[in-house]
Amino acid sequence: MAEFDWYLQVNLKARHLRLLVAIDTYRNLTQVAEVTHVTVPAVSKSLAELERGLGLALFSRTTQGLMPTPYGDCLIRHARSMLTVLHDARDELKALSSGAEGKIRIGMLPASASVLLPQALNLLKQRSPSTNVTVIESTTEFLLPELWQGRLDLVVGRLPPPDTLGSFEEEELLEEPVVLMTGLHHPLARKKKVEWSDLSPYPWVLPPPGSLLRDPLERVLEANGVPLSNNYIETLSIHVVRAHLQVSDSIAVMAGSIATDPIQPLHVLPLSLPRVVRPVGVLWNRNRGLTPSAQLMVLCLEETARFRLASLGDQSSAQ
Repeated sequence: MAEFDWYLQVNLKARHLRLLVAIDTYRNLTQVAEVTHVTVPAVSKSLAELERGLGLALFSRTTQGLMPTPYGDCLIRHARSMLTVLHDARDELKALSSGAEGKIRIGMLPASASVLLPQALNLLKQRSPSTNVTVIESTTEFLLPELWQGRLDLVVGRLPPPDTLGSFEEEELLEEPVVLMTGLHHPLARKKKVEWSDLSPYPWVLPPPGSLLRDPLERVLEANGVPLSNNYIETLSIHVVRAHLQVSDSIAVMAGSIATDPIQPLHVLPLSLPRVVRPVGVLWNRNRGLTPSAQLMVLCLEETARFRLASLGDQSSAQ
């Protein structure tokens, strides 16, 4: 055990980590040799040295190629994590040496952060023009594993259920209710009073199964006696939802702020939805912490949320 600890702490190198990840990716020494620009014997020798130093078999040879053993799976998982940390350090050092202040990788959940995040990014750029940002728009199923593995710094959008947050720190930013909306031309947009039963004849634009809003929406419709017809489109794209509502008699459910867009305004149906999802917020990996640039981004999100909350309060008072 002492030799095992010594090897991990003293002899394990970044090249070993890259070798493990490459073998796990290709499962073939010839392909690994090609992508790493070394010979097959050199790859085989490096793997043998690593296994001998650890005293563990990391891969087994099968008809499907090299398959990780349980020891290999464990070390590969940590190798990927450590390489991500090394790449982050490299990027930060490059940014500092070039005069930039850092780079932030943000995952955005569609619709729920579509107004908040762009405004916060504008504020960030005003305060730190040389801080650069990459934004990836996707679902919780994709973004949370990316956040956990360190390939994202933050995820912004509707907060997922608390029982999924084992490794994440969260901060609530904005309680923005979701509403039912249609195009301005929709027959229901001309009615002063709308009942739940009035929704039945119309098609829907729905969030896909597994998204944060789908199950709660179906429960609300069922509780109000509205059968969900087979006439629907499933998408998380705000642009698709907007465009489709403009040219169809469909009904959609989205954050209320989306309906107030001056270029493509939508009509909010006067039906009260209970709180079907959690507030909009920001998540980060508590085990990795936040870089100074990510901390600044969180501050910009907080300030933008306070401003939007004050604006919503002023609109309510005016009405």
